[in-house]
Amino acid sequence: MLSGRSVLALALRPRAAGSRGSGQGEGAMPGVRSPLGELLRSCLSRESEGRFRARLGQPGGEGSAPAAGVLVPLCSVRGDPSLLLTLRSSKLAGRHQGDVSFPGGKRDSSDPDIIHTALRETHEELGLKLSRECVWGTLRSYPERSGMTVVPVLANLGPIDPEEIRPNPSEVEDVFVISLQHFFNEENHRYTTFRHQGHLYKLPVFINAKYKVWGLTALMIDGLLCFLFPANYHSLTRGSRTKLDL
Repeated sequence: MLSGRSVLALALRPRAAGSRGSGQGEGAMPGVRSPLGELLRSCLSRESEGRFRARLGQPGGEGSAPAAGVLVPLCSVRGDPSLLLTLRSSKLAGRHQGDVSFPGGKRDSSDPDIIHTALRETHEELGLKLSRECVWGTLRSYPERSGMTVVPVLANLGPIDPEEIRPNPSEVEDVFVISLQHFFNEENHRYTTFRHQGHLYKLPVFINAKYKVWGLTALMIDGLLCFLFPANYHSLTRGSRTKLDL
């Protein structure tokens, strides 16, 4: 499982805001019909899926560097388009403990491709055995400072109930969702900046959900929304440097 802590050494820690629940965040109103709500629901339609699949990459673009695959799981919770995320166990050793992340991890030598990696890791962490049919393709990859290439694998899980997911407690402390609508509310946007070798870098941070989302996970969400809604989503990092191989 990968998360933002491997990207930058910043003291931004997830902030709990209650017990386990859907964690959809403020502004999630699945019963309300609004232009934004209709736009978000349309991204999960069969017609939109076909367009997105045609624009996404396929396995093989990760190059020769060691690779990791993370599943970026779109889903629907009571009709509300959302993202499924995890909170990494605080009992784990290493620098990633307690981080918000997508399910995923390093590619094994036995994995035929990076999509298989992401699906295998999701099964190991969340107990969800997903078929390749739910995968739309791969988003742009991210070079990590360790030299590893992180490949986001976009999938649509369809309607889910987060309460029914039984994660592996040795790896995952919590499973929750955040409504896509949450990311369109600029009150939930923050960013962090830092200077390196004369360049100013800016990375997104999303607040006011069940946990703070930052680092590589936030950057992948920002990139995903730019891909899905290029004319409607205001990126926190558009026009700024977001290079990760520091």
